[in-house]
Amino acid sequence: MALNYVGLAAINLVAALLSIPVIAAGIWLSAQVDSACVQLLQWPLIGLGVAVLAVGLAGFVAAFWRLPWLLLAYLVGMLLLVVALACLAVFVFVVTGGASSGGHTVPSRAFLEYELDDFSGSWLRGRVDEPAGRWEQIKTCLAATPICSDVNQTYATAQDFFSASWLTPLQSGCCKPPTRCGYTFVTPISWISPISAAADPDCGAWSNDPSQLCYSCSSCKAGLLHNLSREWRRADLILLVATVALLAVYAFACYAFRTAKTDDLFRRYRQGYT
Repeated sequence: MALNYVGLAAINLVAALLSIPVIAAGIWLSAQVDSACVQLLQWPLIGLGVAVLAVGLAGFVAAFWRLPWLLLAYLVGMLLLVVALACLAVFVFVVTGGASSGGHTVPSRAFLEYELDDFSGSWLRGRVDEPAGRWEQIKTCLAATPICSDVNQTYATAQDFFSASWLTPLQSGCCKPPTRCGYTFVTPISWISPISAAADPDCGAWSNDPSQLCYSCSSCKAGLLHNLSREWRRADLILLVATVALLAVYAFACYAFRTAKTDDLFRRYRQGYT
């Protein structure tokens, strides 16, 4: 096998290996409670990662066996995938860039609370909040997870709970009533209602029923959206690095392919000349 084809095969193998972080990012999102319930980004990531793996391996086989037609198909397919990955990276950056960067502090509380207005007009909020029946499916999924029971088992007293700085946005928004409602602590997921609880929609939506809690509250939606935005940004960083690396590998592959084809032409010319 010509040396240039060996190099091209190695480059294509690297391209296939670069699919691993993309697939891993999708699997990581699938393992997160909120992403698993919403199911928006993980499957495009996994699908594109598997496609990059398949096309990269096809390019490796094409270079190893010196199949020009398959190499051309590899170059076209990988170009389309790099463009798709770049578009997805830009899209994720845009849809997660407009939200508030953090939660809101609450007097005498170490944790933060989150408001749905922080995501006003965002694409993510539209996917979670607006489609008919969509939030019902999401909150049913959230209620089936241990996110709130974990909080109940971790913090035994009011002082422990109010000093908890490690509550996730999802736990802060879904597992307790908003502090402004004036509920009295019993356990992290059981509270005594004040007389005027219904004055605020979120206050009236709270229930001590473990299957209800504050899953119908706008604060729960806000916590979910904040969690999603944070996780999507992390996945987007991996996606961006993998896309840039794939673009560099693709450029090397194009150069190696052109060099290999040139060498083939010279070899055929020399054979014909002799």
